[in-house]
Amino acid sequence: MAAPILVFVLLSLASSLTFASDPSPLQDFCVADNKSPVLVNGKVCKDPKLVKANDFFKKGLNKAGNTNNRVGSNVTQVNVAQIPGLNTLGISMARIDFAPYGLNPPHTHPRATEMIVVQEGTLYVGFVTSNLANGENRLISKVLNKGDVFVFPIGLIHFQFNVGKTNAVAIAALSSQNPGVITIANAVFGSNPSISDDVLAKAFQVDKSLVDHLQALFKMNN
Repeated sequence: MAAPILVFVLLSLASSLTFASDPSPLQDFCVADNKSPVLVNGKVCKDPKLVKANDFFKKGLNKAGNTNNRVGSNVTQVNVAQIPGLNTLGISMARIDFAPYGLNPPHTHPRATEMIVVQEGTLYVGFVTSNLANGENRLISKVLNKGDVFVFPIGLIHFQFNVGKTNAVAIAALSSQNPGVITIANAVFGSNPSISDDVLAKAFQVDKSLVDHLQALFKMNN
């Protein structure tokens, strides 16, 4: 991983503190106590006297994720679940690996803006606006090459697609310790319990048999 790219990612993560969607911290740190039974909006703080360097550390982001799946991509998350020290800091990141022509399917992060930088390969990326005054949803997209940066606004549907014949890698910075992800097709066709096929057939203006087929497919793969 090139040094300038690392510097960019670190600076973008640090600067996101000012504009993070999560609440601002009221102390130096609040390392998550994952053993606590108490449920709060975030994580309960570990006793500061018990905090160690490993609470702020994760190794292995240099290793490629397994893209041998139906969409040809893999997201390696680095959020509060992996680094307890991210609790209350309003930032996280991810590594996204793509097989040739692999896709990170249309999805949203309900609690975070996302910024990506391409490490290797060529990606076609884009997001869709919310309903405009005329009822349209505008697609804003671009082809990115190594070193290029792109931003996906919080909550908007977006995607990344490897348009090259070789593997591709991107690093993402997100403005929440726990951005959440809703993969559109999985959520719509693979929810548990299932959304009524009458509802989906009317929403997508397709025959119910197609909806039933998609629901069976996504239930099987979830």
